[in-house]
Amino acid sequence: MAISQDFAPPFKLIAPYFIIGISFFVISVALLFGFDIANLTSMNNNTLSWVHIFLLGFVMMVIFGAMAQLVPVVLEVGHFAVDLYYVIYPLLLIGTILMGYGFLATPALLPYGGIVVLIALLIFVFETFLTIKKVKKFNLVMISVLLANTFLFLGLIFGILMALGYAGSINVDIVNLLKAHIYLVLAGYVGITIMGMSLVLLPMFWLSHSFSWKPVKLALGVMSSSVILVMFSSLFKNHTLEYMGYILTLVALGLYFYQIYIIYKKRVRVDNDIYFRSLLFSYGSLVSVLIMGVVYLIHPLPQLLLTIGWMLFLGYITFIINGHLYKIVPFLVWYQRFSPFIGKRKVPMLADMVPVKSAKLQFILSGVGVIVAAFGIFFRSNEIFKAGISFLFVGSIFMIKDLLYMINFKG
Repeated sequence: MAISQDFAPPFKLIAPYFIIGISFFVISVALLFGFDIANLTSMNNNTLSWVHIFLLGFVMMVIFGAMAQLVPVVLEVGHFAVDLYYVIYPLLLIGTILMGYGFLATPALLPYGGIVVLIALLIFVFETFLTIKKVKKFNLVMISVLLANTFLFLGLIFGILMALGYAGSINVDIVNLLKAHIYLVLAGYVGITIMGMSLVLLPMFWLSHSFSWKPVKLALGVMSSSVILVMFSSLFKNHTLEYMGYILTLVALGLYFYQIYIIYKKRVRVDNDIYFRSLLFSYGSLVSVLIMGVVYLIHPLPQLLLTIGWMLFLGYITFIINGHLYKIVPFLVWYQRFSPFIGKRKVPMLADMVPVKSAKLQFILSGVGVIVAAFGIFFRSNEIFKAGISFLFVGSIFMIKDLLYMINFKG
């Protein structure tokens, strides 16, 4: 996969996405101290507020920042209108705050928050589509970007319908629409985006080459089919389509995991650094999600579903995002700040820009926190859950400290 920095936007455009995103990660972890695990449900107001703060404020914010950098670099074309990214993050920030507070205290704010988020995401989607339109030849990564953004657009439509229904503006079946909304955004956008970007980042960081792409090609097709099935199951209230979608999702995740294994086996170099350890924890969490998902299809226990969601959000997604930040941020800062001085004066190595001891502490504290809290959720124990959150919260503080250290690195 050809990678060129010639089309990369300035880092001052990217940095706010990462800083705001990790700030929301710290906030989302802090909010977990207020949860009552013994009475927690997936439709609880606290849960809905937290999920939107986590997904919109942390996951989407960081992904949008990364995509602003990676899409033009991978596609080897300039952004259609790169300055629009200066508008996206303030809108997404405001919308996330309105929606998070709306679920907790004032449902009337939800349509307003939803509209602001909708505008931010629509700007992102259409800017991405118009950037893709400039490309003459499609490849696998481009197809994944196209699929992901199509699902994001559909997820936005379901989301705004639910926000209007939740506020009492229209009469809709929120529970059924929720399944489509979650699957379109989480599996359709976040899942396929991670799959697509893995095709670029993992071979680049591990120096892997000469391997088959068949598993991930199948995974993209199967995951897309699963999202469409769950979406239609929500519209037509068809449980057969719903469970077919769930099964295909497990198959897609299995194929994707197998692709990661192939890339790892074909590696030229893998440093035992914070990036590699974060990926191990992330994909280990994904394996646990696959196993628990199979068990849930046989024995649909509510606490098992919550544990699956926890390991998916805090184990898989969080560690894969934070792990990549330890690679992406130093590279972007180095390219902008130090690459012009190559051959003129001594410049730092990328490894010099990562606070190794602090990163290890972040990894250990966060990993212990995720695992302990998962047991607390499964056994409905507030004490165990809060103990896990305590570790995770301190880990999140180290994460934002490390991010600011790498962004402000002067050499």
